[in-house]
Amino acid sequence: MPDHPAIDIESVLKEDRKFPPAAEFSRRALIKSMAELEALSRRAAEDPEGFWKECAGELFWFKPFTKVLDWNFPWVKWFVGGELNASYNCIDRHLAGPRRNKAALIWEGEPGDSRILTYQMLASEVARCANGLRSLGVKAGDLVAIYMPMVPEAVIAMLACARIGATHSVVFGGFSADALRDRINDAEAKVCITADGGWRRGQIVELKRNVDEALKEAPSVHKCVVLKRCGNHVEMRAGRDVWWDELMDAQKAVCEPVSVDSEHPLYTLYTSGTTGKPKGVVHSTAGYLLHVLMTMKWVFDIKDEDIFWCTADIGWVTGHSYTVYGPLAAGATVVMYEGAPNAPANDRFWQIIEKYRVNIFYTAPTAIRTFIKWGDEWVHKHDLSSLRLLGTVGEPINPEAWMWYHKVIGREKCPIVDTWWQTETGAILISPVPGATPTKPGSATRPLPGIAADVVTREGTSVGPNQGGFLVIKRPWPGMLRTIFHDPDRYKKQYFEQIPGVYTTGDGARCDEDGYFWIMGRVDDVINVSGHRLGTMEVESALVSHPAVAEAAAVGRPDDLKGQALVCFVTLEGRRKGDDRLREELRNHVGKEIGAFARPDTIRFTDALPKTRSGKIMRRLLRQIAAGDQALGDTTTLEDLSVLARLREDEE
Repeated sequence: MPDHPAIDIESVLKEDRKFPPAAEFSRRALIKSMAELEALSRRAAEDPEGFWKECAGELFWFKPFTKVLDWNFPWVKWFVGGELNASYNCIDRHLAGPRRNKAALIWEGEPGDSRILTYQMLASEVARCANGLRSLGVKAGDLVAIYMPMVPEAVIAMLACARIGATHSVVFGGFSADALRDRINDAEAKVCITADGGWRRGQIVELKRNVDEALKEAPSVHKCVVLKRCGNHVEMRAGRDVWWDELMDAQKAVCEPVSVDSEHPLYTLYTSGTTGKPKGVVHSTAGYLLHVLMTMKWVFDIKDEDIFWCTADIGWVTGHSYTVYGPLAAGATVVMYEGAPNAPANDRFWQIIEKYRVNIFYTAPTAIRTFIKWGDEWVHKHDLSSLRLLGTVGEPINPEAWMWYHKVIGREKCPIVDTWWQTETGAILISPVPGATPTKPGSATRPLPGIAADVVTREGTSVGPNQGGFLVIKRPWPGMLRTIFHDPDRYKKQYFEQIPGVYTTGDGARCDEDGYFWIMGRVDDVINVSGHRLGTMEVESALVSHPAVAEAAAVGRPDDLKGQALVCFVTLEGRRKGDDRLREELRNHVGKEIGAFARPDTIRFTDALPKTRSGKIMRRLLRQIAAGDQALGDTTTLEDLSVLARLREDEE
């Protein structure tokens, strides 16, 4: 995060609507009231170590810990001296009771094929995979790269690594061969697990071909395991490549879990920075596993009978935390879907919810805005009455998208948990607790028990209510990252030296008079217009509140007079076309919602915005396009390169 002036970020968005939890939901919830939640939070604040020690009783330990927290700023150890195994906690401890025959994974392939694995079946598959990895020479402490589609074998591979004490590094299947090579080399992976391909909008993503290209310059990998998913022809290199099914068929279905230290690295996950090489974020076993398990209980109010669906790909932290480790540690049933939300049609998500009677649905605001653009008719074709809780993740949700989600998907009955967290935090830090917290559209509400969040100036001074500033965390929490792989100095500088004595998130935020947090977007995305420092999220929310707008992205471009001119890229509802009259109407609308100083200088209509495959808008690319910069840098995470070409051609 670059240096920023020590002035507050202005907060201009006002939202007065408030939605208390339904009495029936609260009655059945794990945490039933604000009084109960506040008592829990008070206890955590007064005795953090005692609080987390009690929570740690939710995990199965092979050896009890002797000390809860060792905090030598900025280095942390949780549950010192304890030993456990993540795979055991996600599978074996459920096998002694009725959960052994419960569905662990319900998988739907994009072409329509499907599979169900019970906890007992998952145990056998994970054991075979663990034994298979051992037969290839993988041992505790080794690193395994996983580059797979959204298939059950991706989960099996992750849990198999955990079972034998190997650290996994899942690389998102949408990354290029070059991006994969860089991540494998940084991690010094010994084995790579992949598939011949994966399905995406009816096309085969050539995963094995990318692996072959990457491994030409990745000398640490000596074995490559290949799953047959699509049946496309792939080259198999003798001595290095082995078919998944042949390897697994030769293995026993029993594998004793390795007891690892609480701080043993469970996984490394690379985040693609806007500049520089990707960061390998390292997460521990015990602290991370406890944090994702507790948030499954607090935030998702998980019940034994629930069908839980987090739509995130396994290659992102959300897929790690809320498709694999959190739900399985909680003994939940998880839905996995391989493909795109519009394959074969725009109602695929709603069809899956209806088919499997999904109860909890967790997706990204950008997906919600896309659903709005596609039209309500796709939703109304399906029975979504099984849903009892909705969630959002990945970026701030603008109030109008929140209201659509509430009305159209939730039928005004489902609480919405708008969750704030990061790859680095491991699990959710700020979120409503659905049976207790009255929600406000667009606010992540309050920090969860045990999380000390604040909004401060550059010098670290807390700002007043509704004043914009930097979002920081003041105390360590179990799920936090432990370091950047091979780069401890970057860990210290990026997260703990920007603002003295705290973890700096890189996000701007404000805290209102009720103690609710409003995330204003990345500090790097703040726009400085005529001396006003505006968060992009607030400008975008003002635009999306206009009935013609489905989605918007606001960026700044250099301007001699104002410092920065405000450029907004807008996609419209349905088949509506943009013209000069609508452009002026939108400018005036933003002026009315925020103030005349925030009227966009330029509004560009586009049929799509550049996004990563995880659904985040790549504002860095939009800033460069707005400034006329032809050198766009790294675009390996971009979902659709043609969007950039169209934006460059589309001059106002």
